[in-house]
Amino acid sequence: MTKVAAIIGGGVIGGGWAARFALMGWEVRVFDPDPEAERKIGEVMGNAGRVLPMLYEAPMPKRGQITLVGSVVEAVTGADWIQESVPERLDIKHRVIAEIQGACPEGAVLASSTSGFKPSELQDGAARPGQIVVAHPFNPVYLLPLAELVPSAVTSPETVARAKEILTAIGMYPLHVRAEIDAHIADRFLEAVWREALWLVKDGIATTEEIDNAIRYGFGLRWAQMGLFETYRVAGGEAGMRHFMAQFGPCLQWPWTKLTDVPEFTDELVDLIAGQSDKQSGHMGIRDLERLRDNNLVAILRGLKQQGAAAGKLILDHDAMLRGPLGDDVPLVTVRRVVPVDWTDMNGHMNEGRYGQLFSDASEELMTHVGADRAYVEAGNSYFTAETTVKYLNETHAGEDIYVTTRVTRGEGKKLRLWHEMCRASDDAVLATCVQFLLHVSLETRRSCPPLPQVLEAVEALAAHHAEAGA
Repeated sequence: MTKVAAIIGGGVIGGGWAARFALMGWEVRVFDPDPEAERKIGEVMGNAGRVLPMLYEAPMPKRGQITLVGSVVEAVTGADWIQESVPERLDIKHRVIAEIQGACPEGAVLASSTSGFKPSELQDGAARPGQIVVAHPFNPVYLLPLAELVPSAVTSPETVARAKEILTAIGMYPLHVRAEIDAHIADRFLEAVWREALWLVKDGIATTEEIDNAIRYGFGLRWAQMGLFETYRVAGGEAGMRHFMAQFGPCLQWPWTKLTDVPEFTDELVDLIAGQSDKQSGHMGIRDLERLRDNNLVAILRGLKQQGAAAGKLILDHDAMLRGPLGDDVPLVTVRRVVPVDWTDMNGHMNEGRYGQLFSDASEELMTHVGADRAYVEAGNSYFTAETTVKYLNETHAGEDIYVTTRVTRGEGKKLRLWHEMCRASDDAVLATCVQFLLHVSLETRRSCPPLPQVLEAVEALAAHHAEAGA
């Protein structure tokens, strides 16, 4: 059954929500009176469609259609999820929420992207306050998984549970904020850092670029994968957090920061910061900056994914959710994916080492198909690659949609030979081929041996099936 998301307000955040839902297979209706909305959302979708699939080894769901509609009513009628992303003015949000609830299903989740308002403030005067929840995301919504999920005392448990389920299903992390508070959790940290940064610039201590460098070359990388408290626990060494608190706790009494004081927001301060920012990155257009940001995030998130840590663990788990059985086709399609940016070399081509990884991924999918899966390996049995021959036939670039087909050309006893073809999805052109010869091995003796009976039977049956089909 087709799932429908309604996005009310198609700016930076609304457009990111639309892209996230559409790329996860939802039909999306967007209402935004801005005459440039279609162009802007199209550009955001172009960015998202290029990079989000790079996070996954599994094939993405069939992309949903984004449709711009002429009214709130048309957008929300029959919708399963409604995301309000209109400007941060409470009177506008109240008016829009009233219009939404006049036409949407009672069982739909009505979520607001608000970064500051509490859900009880949004619910004031609403026809069905229990339907409303805050789902505050972070830009770009289509890459960053965090969504602060904030209910009020009258938000129904069913709405919260359904919101968690849907957000998880589209690859996000719903952080359930248990108590209402202005600006929720994350933005309160950002506001504190922002205030201190304004003072540092105003007082001539640092420029905008120097402050950004302090973050991106230092603690920002730690925060990206450990957060705040875990980072400080590590800083405490073997003695842990207690030692850290004892050592650095007194610093809280020192006048290091000005978090309780805010510089006057004068035209001079705005000009100073805007001028420094223009000097720092004004030579790049917004789309260039977005593309750089997206490429960097993909590389970081894939690195975390490879380690099974932090946000990468979420993607790893979601990747597993998206995988399905291989089926019985000849040849088997063992891999469908997009080439990520971190697979390319200085020429912009896919590095030759990644071809080996791709064909290895294909053989691992086939191993799982015949029962030589993770549990089989953990029990002390596996196939080891003894020899490969790879031929590179065409260039492959980041962002290209590719697939690998695999045929079993020999499967008897402890010997297994596979024929892989890597193809471009857009025209089925063969980009590379690989002959892979594998031997079954006991992980206890590290010597070749026959597979266990159930795996041997599956391999021999697959080899026979492929031979009959002309493999």
